[in-house]
Amino acid sequence: MRRLLIVLTAALGCLGGFRASDAAAEIASPWVDGHSSRVRLVGGASLVGIEIELPEGWKTYWRTPGEAGGVPPAFDWSGSKNLASAQVLYPAPKRFSDSSGDTVGYKGTIVLPVRLKAEDPAKPIEVQLGIDYGVCKDICIPAQAKLELTLPPGTPMPEELIDAMTKIPAPAEARREADPIVKKVAAELSGPKPHITLDVELPGGAEHVDAFVEAPDGVYVPLPKKTSDDGKGQVTFEVDLSRDVDIPALKGKEMTATVVSDKGQSEEKFPLQ
Repeated sequence: MRRLLIVLTAALGCLGGFRASDAAAEIASPWVDGHSSRVRLVGGASLVGIEIELPEGWKTYWRTPGEAGGVPPAFDWSGSKNLASAQVLYPAPKRFSDSSGDTVGYKGTIVLPVRLKAEDPAKPIEVQLGIDYGVCKDICIPAQAKLELTLPPGTPMPEELIDAMTKIPAPAEARREADPIVKKVAAELSGPKPHITLDVELPGGAEHVDAFVEAPDGVYVPLPKKTSDDGKGQVTFEVDLSRDVDIPALKGKEMTATVVSDKGQSEEKFPLQ
């Protein structure tokens, strides 16, 4: 576990010299109740985690919430002190399907790690966060919270953040042994059936695998559909671009493919030519 965490977080530039054995007393804000949820901050090393708890049957959304509606989280750090930047990292999401369509997000308890950079590394960061997020059981309902946490330099990392960091999709340079690999991307952007095809390899196999493709600037991309699975770790996904897609707006853009399985998760950037 310690080796896996160090490899991933070194690539993401998050943790510096953190050691898992350093985890000790927790630094956390009080819980704040929202609509059918509660939220708090937990902190350690150069990270703070946004922890959201949901009751049975409820979900919240990923940064790209899917095709059936939903509210991605939004963050306001403007009241913080000694904070130069904050980058939210997203653990691997899941696809949820019901009569209204497919959405992408989380159920139960989720921790979103946030990489912080202090203006003065020798001083504490005073985090003040306003968060807007959506929760859903039958319909999407907006929720809000205001959270505060002071993070002194050298704060040990809590277990919640250690666990959350292992669930961040790894880029190619930090891929772990069981993480999915995007072996090939092919795109056909003209003709009657424009589409993107992803060929994925699952080292060691996996029972459950899914993929999500995003474009920059909020340009809509449909959710991929699995088109083949040989049962031996070779899976193909296809993104149908024939309906409601602004293909000219996608051409030349850097796309992001996130592939998740029950054994790992990874992220691959690719240009759409």
